[in-house]
Amino acid sequence: MPYLTSTATGASMTDSVLGLGIPGYAHPLVAPVEWSRLARSGTSLHWVVLNVSDGPGTRPDPHCLEAAGRLRNAGVRVLGHLDVRYGARTVGELLPDARRYLDWYLADGFFLSRCPAERTALPGIRRMTAALRALLPDGHIVLGHGTHPHPGYGEHADQLVTFAGAWSDYRWSQVAEWTADHPPERFCHFVHGVPRGHLDEALRIARWQGAATIYFTDRTGSGGLADPWETMPGYWDEIVSRFGPGVSE
Repeated sequence: MPYLTSTATGASMTDSVLGLGIPGYAHPLVAPVEWSRLARSGTSLHWVVLNVSDGPGTRPDPHCLEAAGRLRNAGVRVLGHLDVRYGARTVGELLPDARRYLDWYLADGFFLSRCPAERTALPGIRRMTAALRALLPDGHIVLGHGTHPHPGYGEHADQLVTFAGAWSDYRWSQVAEWTADHPPERFCHFVHGVPRGHLDEALRIARWQGAATIYFTDRTGSGGLADPWETMPGYWDEIVSRFGPGVSE
């Protein structure tokens, strides 16, 4: 993805710049409606993460093959889910999973979940992203920190997830000053537990903090007992309609 000129934090952004990044729904066999509707959402989707079984699985999954194919035909990037385990996984452990995503699902890039954020882990992530670039030179790489990492991470990925958490935290969150040196296209925010009546406020925060890829949902983690990203928000069509054409039917 091309890097645009720098935009100061808080600069004006229109809804046409904003788009959705999907952290990864439940398996298509469990969430068929979600995956079917994604393929009808058009240009509002920047990318969708495919997580077959905490990674690509041990063999091609026909349901995931079908879901990924529909998204690619709709012009949506499909990113393979790679769990970095906060830096505990080595490049040698990660690459076989990356190759399976490419060979089986024709992935357009990778989402590195549980990515570390501290400076000391940066060399390991640098080696990891370099190896992924060697496998897929034009691939889209997203680092899933969930918080503001050391600014050096910005040199090794197309996008960084600088917030992933609850609405109660997001509405009072602060942006790191160094992000002002990068365009909004470099940053993603994932927020769960956002009430329908606060969507406008959440979008204003994303614009102000300079994040162009977002995912807001009214689902919650139920105190850690559930994954808030597994199902679509109840206001899915309302979100999609704010980003231009392609409202699901």
